[in-house]
Amino acid sequence: MQIQTTIIIPNYNGLAFLKPCLKALSGQTAKDFAILVVDNGSTDGSAEWLQNEGIRSVFLSENTGFSGAVNVGIRACDTPYVILLNNDTEPEPGYVEALERAITRSERIFSVSSRMLQSREPSLLDDAGDMYTVLGWAFQRGTGRPEKKYRRPCRVFAACAGAAIYRRALFDTLGLFDENHFAYLEDMDMGYRARLYGYDNLYCPQAAVRHVGSGTSGSKYNSFKVRLTARNSLYLNYKNMRSWQLLLNAPFLLLGFFVKYLFFFKRGFGKDYLAGLREGLSTLSSCRRVPVFKGRLRAEMGVQLELILGTAVYCYEFFRRQAAKPGRRLYGLTSIREP
Repeated sequence: MQIQTTIIIPNYNGLAFLKPCLKALSGQTAKDFAILVVDNGSTDGSAEWLQNEGIRSVFLSENTGFSGAVNVGIRACDTPYVILLNNDTEPEPGYVEALERAITRSERIFSVSSRMLQSREPSLLDDAGDMYTVLGWAFQRGTGRPEKKYRRPCRVFAACAGAAIYRRALFDTLGLFDENHFAYLEDMDMGYRARLYGYDNLYCPQAAVRHVGSGTSGSKYNSFKVRLTARNSLYLNYKNMRSWQLLLNAPFLLLGFFVKYLFFFKRGFGKDYLAGLREGLSTLSSCRRVPVFKGRLRAEMGVQLELILGTAVYCYEFFRRQAAKPGRRLYGLTSIREP
């Protein structure tokens, strides 16, 4: 049987997650895939366990971040497709088969995102594809909402690289994940690039995976994560938007940064957020911007409309989540939890 897909699992001190993840992969309905673990200099016994189990792995001497690890994996494989899979996930049996079926429908499809479910509450979504807004906010579509409301395939702005399939050959055109990001928003940057080049990113609800979330970073909010996310948000816009689009969106982006600062300030991470922005501004010159090419302006106009749509989706989902909380009042009315 010809191998169609390589599943690349970046790992950093995630031994406790690796075992259930690999066990879930052993029960897949599709068998035409290989597994490659890229270990980022773990010190928790992950490397020794992988060697003892005979699992194909690449062992790095230091932590190169998510971007560095998956790039090593992409370079090391020659299959038509690659699935990037977080170590803190457990794919359902039809996961690989559904992703392969979805991406083969058109040569214009670059990536396909899966239906990521919250591990502790599988009836709720963790991610149904990623979206972007004119405020400069990337967000997980459907997060915290009933998963049954997201059972239809659709286009999304970018695939969540925690559990998505990619057409490997297109990395030669688009470039690999930006290692300057280290971690966070590197998948949004990759999806943005694909959209500028005219390729599609899709959401496939038939490919389901349970996700613990923050398995490596350890928490939803921490100084490291807040700082890198702030820095990378500047990289993301600077690399993918030309001057006219940056000027057009400047008022909204500045508002977005201000609101984000207030959000993190209330949670004790205001200094970390500002430190990330300062670092981003001082290192923008190290970023490689997307080049100008024929047809880019048309793609940019389409992307601008997607940013506006993404903002509307974000607002809708935010208010629906608020309305679903027991006892919450929205516009003076007691909200009703969604079924």
